[in-house]
Amino acid sequence: MKHGILISDHEKAATNIRRRSTAASAAASAAVNAEGGDAEDPGPAKPKWTARRRRVVANLTGWSFAAPATLIILGLTLFPAAWAFLISREHWNGITPARQIGWDNYHLMLQDADFRSAVNHTVLFTVLYVPVVLVLGMFLAIALNRKIRFISFYRTALFVPLVVSAAATGILANFVFDQQFGLANNLLRVLHLPQQGFLADRHEVMWVIALIYLWTDLAFSVIVYLAALQDIPTDCLEAARMDGANRWQQFRHVILPSLAPVTVFVGVWETISVLQIFELVLTTTHGGPLGASQTVVYFVYNQAFNLSRYGYGSAVAYTLFGATLVITLGLFAYARRSKIEAF
Repeated sequence: MKHGILISDHEKAATNIRRRSTAASAAASAAVNAEGGDAEDPGPAKPKWTARRRRVVANLTGWSFAAPATLIILGLTLFPAAWAFLISREHWNGITPARQIGWDNYHLMLQDADFRSAVNHTVLFTVLYVPVVLVLGMFLAIALNRKIRFISFYRTALFVPLVVSAAATGILANFVFDQQFGLANNLLRVLHLPQQGFLADRHEVMWVIALIYLWTDLAFSVIVYLAALQDIPTDCLEAARMDGANRWQQFRHVILPSLAPVTVFVGVWETISVLQIFELVLTTTHGGPLGASQTVVYFVYNQAFNLSRYGYGSAVAYTLFGATLVITLGLFAYARRSKIEAF
């Protein structure tokens, strides 16, 4: 009886037969799966396809956000770089059709006295500036790492020049170091000291530019060194003090080795920055007086945009790029040979 209804023997037999056939089908499917599965069975492939599709969708979503910025960066870097290399092998003033001259622009650099003077100024500036900014930045960072009064004010005052634009810095420098009405000469006049030419003196101009650039750029090295100092484990310093090490010995044997990777990094960064110094020269001296402050990048600007010698200016720019690349790779090799993990 089922739900109060009598069931005949024939219907009972049919029901038992259907149950046995269903059990036999389930047993056969289990046996096939135990032996490796049917190749035509889409069951196991379905989750794999779903996971693969999710990865593809995730990648496409990420690239949809990154692609516009990537295309802009490539368009503003690779394309101009390739075009500049083609122009460097041409004689072109930007108006008339370009004329192919091969490597003549590169040969002309070896005979150009103005280019050699710009190289000398840039090399001298780099050799004198980079060690000073490394040493001064390290010691200022050590001084600012102490718990003293108004430490936040000192850190802020040091950081402010870093965010000031190069144009504003150049205009301010012109007011301070003006030969006749500048604040620096007024101060010397009050102290009854001889007045100086500063930016108008060809023997002093590079030193003044180095001083201005140090004022604007010193904060970067201080910030990096300060972050590295705060990462030094206090256990090392406490162990050195317990062993009887004084402040100088702690600095020499604990702090200085810990700052070696940061020193290499800051040295590479500052070298690249100094080799490309341009805005400060443009806003203060325009390469004068008599070319005494003309750097390589300003020389490129003057040749290309003032004299319309785009081919020669591009050749000088690529030469600067090659020199910067060689110097950077040399510093990388030194860091790796010295086992300094700076990068």
